[in-house]
Amino acid sequence: MFELPSMGNLVVSTVVFFFAAWYLHRYFDEQDLPRGLTRTVLVIVLASMVSWASGSAVDWAHEKFISPKPAPIVPLEPPPPLQ
Repeated sequence: MFELPSMGNLVVSTVVFFFAAWYLHRYFDEQDLPRGLTRTVLVIVLASMVSWASGSAVDWAHEKFISPKPAPIVPLEPPPPLQ
């Protein structure tokens, strides 16, 4: 089921996106990859993937360690038959 992301997910993924885009841009400069539309799209796509993964990790950690565990579902006994 679709669920809205948590506030932590939004904050962390935004910060990670800009850091990843900066790092990838710098890395491609060091590798002498020519500037252009293809390189720009590659940086955006890779930074988006890293950002999405980090946001998912934040949500997973929140569910795993912080969220309370739901109460176990105990089946009810059927009522006694009418006489």
